[in-house]
Amino acid sequence: MIQRLIRTGAVGTTLMHQSAEAGLVVVGSRGHAGAAGLLRGSVSQVLLHHAGCPVIVIR
Repeated sequence: MIQRLIRTGAVGTTLMHQSAEAGLVVVGSRGHAGAAGLLRGSVSQVLLHHAGCPVIVIR
């Protein structure tokens, strides 16, 4: 089931807490190429390291 939630607070922290009850989290990336592309945004980093479920980062 896909569910839309509206929350307030720091995005990375909020998504991290919500991921504990999710089956999958999908977040976007700006798609920087080269060396900048190796460094994900702070929200992606938080989720990739601390999410309670699988995470997909898409461009």
